[in-house]
Amino acid sequence: MPDDGKRIPDEGKEGLRQAALDYHRFPRPGKLEVRATKPLANGRDLARAYSPGVAEACLEIKAEPATARDYTSRGNLVAVVSNGTAVLGLGNIGALASKPVMEGKAVLFKKFANIDCFDIELNEPDPEKLADIVCALEPTFGAINLEDIKAPDCFVVEKLCRERMNIPVFHDDQHGTAIVVGAATTNALRVLGKRFEDLKVVSTGGGAAGIACLDMLVKLGVKRENVWLCDLAGLVYEGREAEMTPQKAAYAQGTEPRSLIEVIEGADMFLGLSGPGVLTEAMVRRMAERPIIFALANPNPEIMPDLAREAAPGAVIATGRSDFPNQVNNVLCFPFIFRGALDAGATTINDEMKLACIEGIAELARQTTSAEAAAAYHGEDMAFGPDYLIPKPFDPRLMGVVATAVARAAMETGVATRPIKDLKAYKEQLDGSVFRSALIMRPVFEASRTAARRIVFAEGEDERGAAHRLGDAGGDRRQADPDRSPRGHRRPLPASGTPHRPDRDFELVNPESDARYRDYWGTPTTSSWPGAA
Repeated sequence: MPDDGKRIPDEGKEGLRQAALDYHRFPRPGKLEVRATKPLANGRDLARAYSPGVAEACLEIKAEPATARDYTSRGNLVAVVSNGTAVLGLGNIGALASKPVMEGKAVLFKKFANIDCFDIELNEPDPEKLADIVCALEPTFGAINLEDIKAPDCFVVEKLCRERMNIPVFHDDQHGTAIVVGAATTNALRVLGKRFEDLKVVSTGGGAAGIACLDMLVKLGVKRENVWLCDLAGLVYEGREAEMTPQKAAYAQGTEPRSLIEVIEGADMFLGLSGPGVLTEAMVRRMAERPIIFALANPNPEIMPDLAREAAPGAVIATGRSDFPNQVNNVLCFPFIFRGALDAGATTINDEMKLACIEGIAELARQTTSAEAAAAYHGEDMAFGPDYLIPKPFDPRLMGVVATAVARAAMETGVATRPIKDLKAYKEQLDGSVFRSALIMRPVFEASRTAARRIVFAEGEDERGAAHRLGDAGGDRRQADPDRSPRGHRRPLPASGTPHRPDRDFELVNPESDARYRDYWGTPTTSSWPGAA
């Protein structure tokens, strides 16, 4: 379950509560509805939509099951399935009470990736029986998103479903979190000049998300023997019996130190998926120089970022909250990994697809930010660095970049039943679905990539057209020479999310103080243009 994580003042909590209830209740209850995609205005439409015409589509699917994608909504339909046993921040509230969360998840699928979704809440605590029910849904859906199922049951359910089903099954609480953590860590290491294989990682929280994050870090290069996992019972060590699972046992240490304050000594990275106040300033001071601190507990992290910064001024910090830099939010991942998997007809979501998703997210943060993202997060620093490791959730480029990377990985690993012939065209199609101007401006973008051009931004102080948007036109400082005309005032460009710098990457011009202004202004217009009268 994605969590906005905003801090709400005590005096505003009751107001927020009522506003949230009204949001869910009015103008009609809930957040979802079903709409027809075909007309049903007369008897002829009825005969085609239902009996007798519907039989023709049924017979086609019976003869060739793959055509279900052509004649039904299955190819773009995902089930969000939960039994409500581990709802983030609420715990085991049951299937019915979890329905608002699952409806919200379905809305995110539609909003961010245009994927249709049904939420399915099941009164079934037994993981094997729950897996049986989910597997029986395969004819209806193109993919399954498991949500808010407690550990270790979630591991059992996902394993059984993946073994028996021929469509993607993805437990977002595990893998969505792990993918975004993987992307953030990839870029944190780039900022710090460190490598995965050299990291000492200390993690708190042995639940589904915590274990999945550690598994992903190991896949990315962290040595398993350099991982120290702590939970409510202390360090996970060899021979420990209390609160143990096979997943935790994979990270058991054989050494004597058993407390968090002992094992944190010299750690390069702290990964918290536990609870508030677990990491203290004293512990941070014992970590390596310029540590990575991912305090992801919601709504209150293991340590507040300002306290972590005081203890380690050079730390690279991420949380699960939107009111601090580097929010680790699953919405950066799950809509787009499903988009790519569905479009390629993937039979599963494998490790290669997850790693492709990580690289897509990480690489996007290193690019110049888009005008749309800058407008959505006005005033925030979105230049790659310690405070901008991963993109913002409303960055519209995520769809094209991540979904295309996932589809490519599915094809390369042989799990795509409908390979996409032209991935470039596919990405352009996805971009066109989220960028209103993409189709109109594409010829301009293509031209900028093929030949060096001198570009003048006449309204340089306007964020919509400033030189730091050059990357949106497919250019870089080797391909274009932009001028920026700021009308006599200069705003620091890094605050607008740009890697470009004045005098290094472009010429910054104030027309009123430029010598050329007088020359051009004093030139008669009749002689300024070839062929003028």
